[in-house]
Amino acid sequence: MLPVVDTDEQWDTVIPDDEALRPGVEDLCARLGFADVRPVRYPDGSEPVYALGDRHVLKLFPRMWVEDALTEHRVLEYLQGRLPIPVPELLEFGEYENGWRYVLMSQLPGEGLAKAWPRIPEGDRDRIATEVGEALAVLHSLDPAPLTDVLGPENWDTALAERRARAVGRQRERNLPEQWLEQIPDFLDSVPLATDRPHSLLHTEVMRQHLIVDPDDWRLTGLIDFEPAMIGDRAYDFVGVGLYVSCGDPRLLGRVMKAYGHAFDPRELLSHTLLHVYSNLPRYFEDLPEPPRPTLDSLAEAWFGTE
Repeated sequence: MLPVVDTDEQWDTVIPDDEALRPGVEDLCARLGFADVRPVRYPDGSEPVYALGDRHVLKLFPRMWVEDALTEHRVLEYLQGRLPIPVPELLEFGEYENGWRYVLMSQLPGEGLAKAWPRIPEGDRDRIATEVGEALAVLHSLDPAPLTDVLGPENWDTALAERRARAVGRQRERNLPEQWLEQIPDFLDSVPLATDRPHSLLHTEVMRQHLIVDPDDWRLTGLIDFEPAMIGDRAYDFVGVGLYVSCGDPRLLGRVMKAYGHAFDPRELLSHTLLHVYSNLPRYFEDLPEPPRPTLDSLAEAWFGTE
C-alpha cells in the first residue's frame, strides 16, 4: 500500500523515498496487469512516475494533489490526435488506496530534449523551435470550454492580481537581491497585460524537460506532463518557452514566435514570469544570460528578446 501523503511534510519525506513507495507501486502494477514488469522510476519530476517496460508509464498522485491527477487525465483525454506533436495516450485512470490516484499512459518513444540538446546540430535545433511554435499555435487554437470544469483559475484576471500583490514577497522568499526587488512594483505597473485576447488552453510548462525527440533524426516525438495545465492568456505559455526552450537565445525564440504566428513583447513575458505560479528569478539567474544592465527592462530583453 502506498503511504499516506496529506501534508507538505509527508510529501517531502515520502515522495523521494522509493523504498517506501515501491511495495505499493508493485501492488498497483499487479492489479493493473503488470505483475511481471519491474517498475523503473524516472529520476526527474515532482510526482512519482514509473516506466513499465518500454510501452507504458504509470504516474502517481497523492490525495493532496488529486486535482492535478484529474487535470492530467482530462487534458490527455481531450488532446488525443489534436496536436502536431504526440502526447501520451491515456490508457486508464483510477483511485488506489490512501487516496492516491494514478494515470496509466502510453510511453512515447525517444529521448528527453534537455538531455539530448548538447548533441543536436544547430539546424535541427532551429527546426525543433519551429515545431514547438507550430504545436503551441494549435494548442492555443483549441476550444478550452470542455475543460472548464477541471481547469483553473476560476478568474484569470483575479488570479494574476493576487499573484501581483505577492510578487515582491515571493521573490524575497527566494532571496532575490534588493536592487531587483525594488524594481518589481513599478515594472509591473508599467506593463499592461492583454485583457482582450480570448483565453486558451495552456500547458504552462513548455520546456526542454517536457519535450521528447527521436535521437535518429531529432524530430519531436512528444510533449508530456499536463498536470499544471490552465486556461488563460496565451502569453503565459511563453514564459516556459523563453526560460527553458530558447533559454535566452533570441534567434531560437524568434523562430518559435514566427512559427507560432505572433510575437510577444519581452516586457509582457517578463511580467508573466514574475506572476507565474512557480516564479523564481534567483534560480533563472543561475542558467540564463546576464542582462547588460541591472534593470528589469534589460532583463526582459536578455531573456525574451528575439532576432
